[in-house]
Amino acid sequence: MTSPAAPPVASSTGSDFAQLSRRVSEAGLLRRRPGYYLARISLLAACYGGGVAAFVALGDTWWQLLIAVLFAVLFGQVALVSHDLAHRQVFRTRRPTEIAGLIAGNLGIGMSYGWWMDKHTRHHANPNHEELDPDVTPDVLVWSDGQARASRGIPRFIGRRQAYLFFPLLTLEGLNLHVAGVRALGDPKLKRRALEATLLFAHFAGYLAMLFLVLSPGKAVLFLVVHQALWGVYMGSIFAPNHKGMPTLTGKDRPDFLRRQVLTSRNVHGNWFIDNALGGLNYQIEHHLFPSMPSPHLRKAQPIVRQYCAELGVSYTETGLIDSYVQTLRYLHQVGAPLRAGTPQ
Repeated sequence: MTSPAAPPVASSTGSDFAQLSRRVSEAGLLRRRPGYYLARISLLAACYGGGVAAFVALGDTWWQLLIAVLFAVLFGQVALVSHDLAHRQVFRTRRPTEIAGLIAGNLGIGMSYGWWMDKHTRHHANPNHEELDPDVTPDVLVWSDGQARASRGIPRFIGRRQAYLFFPLLTLEGLNLHVAGVRALGDPKLKRRALEATLLFAHFAGYLAMLFLVLSPGKAVLFLVVHQALWGVYMGSIFAPNHKGMPTLTGKDRPDFLRRQVLTSRNVHGNWFIDNALGGLNYQIEHHLFPSMPSPHLRKAQPIVRQYCAELGVSYTETGLIDSYVQTLRYLHQVGAPLRAGTPQ
């Protein structure tokens, strides 16, 4: 499905995005928020440390499964902070950004910061482009009719019922993030491979040692399964509403920057809970237009962006959280139709 990009609107004072950027900048929404991030990171670090202390204090008991749920949420929140760090929302310069990102990503949750940053940067440059966006590569699921017809192996097998399997598959996303990070260590293009490896394996060693020293083997394995599965579902639930089910691009389909970002993204109506649970990524359109904008400013930028898109006649998609999942699942079911119909290979 190709994006129904609106025709460019003539401008005598620069590109459409340049005019929007001026409005947003004049509103002061591109300024850093060091106080906000200091408070957010400090609170998260305190919760993480408190969770570890509670785990050790509880000892070998089934009540530890509640701690597993807590850490699923904490890992998701640390991942969101790593995301903001990668976009330089926290620090202006590269060195402190990389140090904090490696500590949060590799050491904190066992996710390669360098691997994820490279992958996410390519996604931002070409969202929902089937050849250029790594997030719509048909490795397990298929994201378009064309991918479904060309699929082989696992994507072809799963694609028939992928809408029903989507959330169950998310239970493996935490494991996938660990595995992808370890595999990335073999890529010579990954910077600071030795440091990334040291921090990753320090996380794995500390995590497993804590589980098996405090808990009996059975409880330790169950804790691991519950924690990693729920973390995966949480991560998938954060990112799935953003682009899945929105128009995809192929080949030379490449609208201008503003339309490329707006037409392939979906916003989710926010409130204090959704904004914090999704880390501000429910304002996905604003985030894609201004990736270095601090996350608490995205909500304030929304009415400016929405009004400007209305002036240009550019479609601006916004829906509720549950409806965003419904749209995603409906789309996955739709693109899997050729496989259910037995399209010849």
